[in-house]
Amino acid sequence: MTPELMIRACTFYTGRLLKTHFHTWREIAIPPTNEDELLAEKMEAAIVYANFRLKKHVLHHWHSYVKNRKEQLRDALLRIQKMFHCYKMIVTLNKWRDRARHKFKKREDELMLKHELQLQKFSKLKFKTSSKEEYFFPEQFVSEGFPVGGIPEFDISQLPKRAILQIFSYLSLRDLVICGQVNRSWLLMTQMGSLWNGIDFSAVKNIITDKYIVSILQRWRLNVLRLNFRGCALRLKTLRSVSFCKNLQELNVSDCPTLTDESMRYISESCPGVLYLNLSNTIITNRTMRLLPRYFYNLQNLSLAYCRKFTDKGLQYLNLGNGCHKLIYLDLSGCTQISVQGFRNIANSCSGIMHLTINDMPTLTDNCVKALVDKCHRISSVVLIGAPHISDSAFKALSGCDIKKIRFEGNKRITDACFKLIDKSYPNISHIYMVDCKGITDGSLKSLSPLKHLTVLNLANCVRIGDTGLKQFLDGPASTKIRELNLSNCIHLGDASMAKLSERCYNLNYLNLRNCEHLTDLGVEFIANIFSLVSVDLSGTDISNEGLMTLSRHRKLKELSVSECDKITDFGIQVFCKGSLTLEHLDVSYCPQLSDIIIKALAIYCINLTSLSVAGCPKITDSAMEMLSAKCHYLHILDVSGCILLTDQMLENLEMGCRQLRILKMQYCRLISKEAAIRMSSIVQHQEYSASNPPLWFGYDSEGKSLREKQNTSLKNSELTAKESTYNNEEEAV
Repeated sequence: MTPELMIRACTFYTGRLLKTHFHTWREIAIPPTNEDELLAEKMEAAIVYANFRLKKHVLHHWHSYVKNRKEQLRDALLRIQKMFHCYKMIVTLNKWRDRARHKFKKREDELMLKHELQLQKFSKLKFKTSSKEEYFFPEQFVSEGFPVGGIPEFDISQLPKRAILQIFSYLSLRDLVICGQVNRSWLLMTQMGSLWNGIDFSAVKNIITDKYIVSILQRWRLNVLRLNFRGCALRLKTLRSVSFCKNLQELNVSDCPTLTDESMRYISESCPGVLYLNLSNTIITNRTMRLLPRYFYNLQNLSLAYCRKFTDKGLQYLNLGNGCHKLIYLDLSGCTQISVQGFRNIANSCSGIMHLTINDMPTLTDNCVKALVDKCHRISSVVLIGAPHISDSAFKALSGCDIKKIRFEGNKRITDACFKLIDKSYPNISHIYMVDCKGITDGSLKSLSPLKHLTVLNLANCVRIGDTGLKQFLDGPASTKIRELNLSNCIHLGDASMAKLSERCYNLNYLNLRNCEHLTDLGVEFIANIFSLVSVDLSGTDISNEGLMTLSRHRKLKELSVSECDKITDFGIQVFCKGSLTLEHLDVSYCPQLSDIIIKALAIYCINLTSLSVAGCPKITDSAMEMLSAKCHYLHILDVSGCILLTDQMLENLEMGCRQLRILKMQYCRLISKEAAIRMSSIVQHQEYSASNPPLWFGYDSEGKSLREKQNTSLKNSELTAKESTYNNEEEAV
């Protein structure tokens, strides 16, 4: 053992011994403390701790109570605020409702007052007209109170020249000549050169003479840019006078029976600047076809519809000389003599064609379309109506062009197969018309849904389309851009797809659901939520007055058709008219349950009406039509066919009040005399008249009695007769 370890061991032992003896000495030397005091100290500490715990517990409960109380007070305050807000809203809504009711009542009173005033003034004017037995000129008619609040005299010549030109540009040739006969000031205004840039002789073809046409063309030869001779039977000398117009750009000689190759030679040699040429339904031959590329080298628009005297060789002439290489639009409707070789000749001569129209051509085949498309890659619009032999192959051949508008009608060979890859073949297509194509089903609508530029879709008479296909179409991006949708006669459509239609088609303007028999008021409720709608056709559907009341809340509709709807009544139409002050077109034809009340509602609320059809409504009378004539001065089209109670008095009222009337249909109106109809035909542009009894499909007889009721009555009478005879036989047997 080393000395260091020895020292450490001794030191540890000494310290241990000292600690042990010191502890023993301390216990002996220091007296022990009082245990009671120690216990008291512990009790005090315990009491302090217990008080602290008690305070903490009480404070916790108090805090929870205060917190809950605050929450209760906060909730109560929120409830009070909500109650106050609701009460304030109720007061505000009640005041708004009262004010709206007052405003509505005031507007209704004003409309009724205005209506009564105008009826009184119309009656006074009728009385003065009948007492004086003379014709009232338009200015005298206005001075008598049409419209309410007289119009002060004003000299139109004081207007700026631009405004005068704009006003007179809306007049026809006949009206322009009449205005020039008013006075010298008006004559000077009608002699402005810009008014004679376009002359339409077709509107006055029955009254104008060849001599007058020649004089007009000679006088305005430097100003004339557009001429319309449609349907005019002119002499060769008159047609030669067209050559005076060296600056002519547009010429329409369609349906001119006297137009020949010789007259076309004079025109073509003198008018090389023609851009638009319409030769449809004329007797031109290959000689004229040879003239077109030689002189009309800037020709862009050419119509040869129903010209059956030229051949495939004539189409080959289009490539001679400068050629018709600038041709953009071509119409070959009804030219059944053209073969596949003829279409090849067109493709070689006019490769820049963009718009192609071929209607009423049963000889058109897929090969014809393929021959044309091989070189005409710029075609963007195709119209093929009445071509039953066109199939999916032609549709596939057109995929090489940038098609934006396509129209097929009455074709049974077009199927869903042509639409399978339409989003890749026609990515920019915007207009699709596939009317009366029986092979199209819901699968086609599903294929159309990815099109991003589609704005117009017409699938009328495609009877195999239903709610499933329409829903699939609406799921795609095409639904958000669609503006016009025609699904008339799609009999499987109903209310199921209308909810998605209102949700997705927020840009829809025109909707046609004619003869969709399963559409009810529930579907109309969804349609009313499409606030962009302007025109709706619900003819032949199962809607009632509730549907019309729902549509009245739309307030922006301008066109409504509800013909052949048996469940609507006068009340529904009346409510709809109250909410549709901007209505311009209404069709309630073949609703025999309607009466004069609807005409009165139209006269009060819809004074901007331009088109009205009440055909097949036998309860309409002269008194209602008098109100309509007194208020609706903008009426252009009127159909009262089958209104058996109307008389000559209606025509007198229309002649006096509706001076803008252009088309009048009054078939099966037996109380209207032939003399009155002939006199009215000289005022309107188009008139249909017959005094025979209404046909059976109108649903009522010559006295306005329903044929169904007659049939039911006859059946009941026959049953009663049969029962009586049976009873008598039994009595005799007894």
